[in-house]
Amino acid sequence: MLKLQAVFVVAALGLAGTGAGAVVLGPDAAVCQAGNGPAILVHVVGLKNRAGTVRVRTFGGNPSTWFDKKTYLKKTIIVPPNAGTLDICMPVSRPGTYAVDIRHDVNGNSDTDMADGGGASGNPDVSLFDVVFNRKPPASKTGFQVGAGVTSVTVVVKYKQGGSFKPIAQLQTTRR
Repeated sequence: MLKLQAVFVVAALGLAGTGAGAVVLGPDAAVCQAGNGPAILVHVVGLKNRAGTVRVRTFGGNPSTWFDKKTYLKKTIIVPPNAGTLDICMPVSRPGTYAVDIRHDVNGNSDTDMADGGGASGNPDVSLFDVVFNRKPPASKTGFQVGAGVTSVTVVVKYKQGGSFKPIAQLQTTRR
């Protein structure tokens, strides 16, 4: 597979979405809007705020290389809109098994900081030890099938809390 290395920084680029008030974001929004595929419509939920940027990467091919820094197929970076859903279109070259990951770069500095959030397709549990020892979530948990059309996948963004990463709703619950 060809590795696409173009990075797009988009500040709310998109067209009216298929759902009520939904907007599809990213430089390839029209692909998902038209229902053309194969493509992945990544629904990002759980941002703790709308600051910084959100990066989405797609991975395919050999699952042992998924989530390696240099093996992504496509990377898109957007500035999240102030309100509304966060749906990002990521076309892929052909039907098959893929995975996606998300990083919420809260301060927009392009570095991964402890305040940043992240997530992956399948919403795997991740501990601080997993990050320290560079352990990747299993392909059996993160992989999903993409057909000839547009495949939707929801990714819950998690943030560091103690020795693990949890959705922001759980962070707020544990602070009571």
